[in-house]
Amino acid sequence: MSGENQSSVSEFLLLGLSRQPQQQQLLFVLFLSMYLATVLGNLLIILAISTDSRLHTPMYFFLSNLSVVDVCFSSTTVPKILSNHILGSLMISYAGCLTQLYFLIVFADMDNFLLAVMAYDRYVAVCHPLHYTTKMTPQLCALLVVGSWGIAILNALLHTLLMVPLSFCADNKIPHFFCDVSILILSCSDTHLNEMMVLIEGGLIMIMPFVFVLVSYICITCAVMRVPSAKGKWKAFSTCGSHLAVVSIFYGTIIAVYFNPSSSHSAETDIAATVMYTVVNPMLNPFIYSLRNKDMKGALRKMISMEFSSVRY
Repeated sequence: MSGENQSSVSEFLLLGLSRQPQQQQLLFVLFLSMYLATVLGNLLIILAISTDSRLHTPMYFFLSNLSVVDVCFSSTTVPKILSNHILGSLMISYAGCLTQLYFLIVFADMDNFLLAVMAYDRYVAVCHPLHYTTKMTPQLCALLVVGSWGIAILNALLHTLLMVPLSFCADNKIPHFFCDVSILILSCSDTHLNEMMVLIEGGLIMIMPFVFVLVSYICITCAVMRVPSAKGKWKAFSTCGSHLAVVSIFYGTIIAVYFNPSSSHSAETDIAATVMYTVVNPMLNPFIYSLRNKDMKGALRKMISMEFSSVRY
């Protein structure tokens, strides 16, 4: 960067969580517990899917990718929170802030895309069951995942590069526990282009998969309603239950944070919703999928029993 574009702020302060000592201790234990549960739960999902040949299907291929993304998503924010608590600091460097922003956008976009891809997988399974294997080929599944990564990386790169020329001249206090596009309000440069790209391009990337998920489930619901037996309807809906629960939590918290009028909620509500989609959601996903899925529970039991047997002998 040229000298005129150099930021006079070399670090930011993350003020999103409580600064009361007793509350900080509780939050540290809470975030550490949730992070360990996230990593352990998602790693178990990945291992169960990779070791059980019965789970080598498109649905579980997408689920294993979602688990990888959830571990990375949580790792983008929580370790920094924990390290800052241990060091007694609220600071994040300018470069660290932009790096965190980049990876946060990448993994948030990937969560978004994978939920849409999984909705399409459920749509094909319910609405076109006889053509499922011919439609959801391994090549198509790989293409959907690779394409999602490509778009997410390019989108994050765009927003991060647009942030680089901005100057931050005075206020360096971020009212969140991580760096996201809200740091634009701290800039003393012209942020019109940044805001326009967040609104148009960033909005489309979040809204289009959401609309796709809605359309998919409308089609699924219409198809299920045509099933004559109640048992058949329940079986069709049960294949989508876990995914629908994850979709509801993810998009519900995103809408609560970014699409509500600012007058309708407080900063505390924003932070609570942000904690939900950046920390709680990645932790809940493996439990939602494993507890509601007989094949997944069977694979996990089989893997755990094999581990105990190997330890015993």
